Amino acid sequence: MIAYAPAALFFLLFGIGVLRDRRQFSNAVLLGIAVSLLSLALLAELRKAPSVVVTLAAALIVLLPAFGTGALIWFLLANGMTMIRKEGRRPANLLSLLAGLGILGVIGLLFTALVFQSRQLAALAGTAVLVVGYVSFLFTCFVGYAFLYGRHRPRQDVDFVVVLGSGLIGGERVPPLLASRLNRGREVYEKQAARGNPPVLITSGGQGPDEKLPESHAMADYLVEQGFPEEHIEREDRSRTTEENLLFSKAIMEQAKPGYRCVVVTNNFHAFRAALLARETGVNGHVFGSPTARYYWPSATIREFAAIFLSHKLVNFGICGFIALCGVLVAL
Repeated sequence: MIAYAPAALFFLLFGIGVLRDRRQFSNAVLLGIAVSLLSLALLAELRKAPSVVVTLAAALIVLLPAFGTGALIWFLLANGMTMIRKEGRRPANLLSLLAGLGILGVIGLLFTALVFQSRQLAALAGTAVLVVGYVSFLFTCFVGYAFLYGRHRPRQDVDFVVVLGSGLIGGERVPPLLASRLNRGREVYEKQAARGNPPVLITSGGQGPDEKLPESHAMADYLVEQGFPEEHIEREDRSRTTEENLLFSKAIMEQAKPGYRCVVVTNNFHAFRAALLARETGVNGHVFGSPTARYYWPSATIREFAAIFLSHKLVNFGICGFIALCGVLVAL
């Protein structure tokens, strides 16, 4: 039982973190560490198993990562090509393709080090593997906890439903991505309105340089055209970023009702990062995600993770730099 104590401790810390505030990235890391420690404890228990079970487990430990890595590379490359074909060659659309090529590059470096039996190449390859392993661990924590966070649905009534804006087609029309957010926001509104306490729906988004009107106005027009009651819509039309969406919407809510509760609606790939920003900006509410096209999700998720990774660049670059320094010392 002692082998399970570290995992139990981190599961306890994770539970405390969730009870304090679900909108913390530290919760994702604590959960990742807890699951990793539990896996190690379970592997240690294999010593007591019959030899056939140990052999089978050892084969799975070797084969599953190999097949999993191959499948991941194929998926990332295929998705990258799909993104280019459907969304164009903007840098943000190349992330899944670049991730797949990056993993191939690390594998190629490992293979080259083995072929040439070079100590320097081996140190470089080992450093690359450790850095990729660290980033991959954080990414797995992010995806896993974001999935769990997306399953949470507060049952209390709210005073406001805030729908975050995005770009407009032709500078004036709501695109499918934004329509998905608006439809989910309407669902939240209608469920509560059916209980006799309709909230105010805030459309949040300013006017970009290539747009003919503020996003919030186009969003409100879309809802009204679908039969949504205009008197229950409030427009926030100054924001240019997600942080400003939240800050300016917060000002509207606090002025209308101090001590408000709200729900923020965005796309599912963006929900967890929006939740982190909501916590940072002091918005009293959780974030709901709306459906996104499957082909769009991988690159968008990588982009969201990169934004979170860079928001903690002092810690993350410090750890990656320490790993790189150790690799250089080994190579000397």
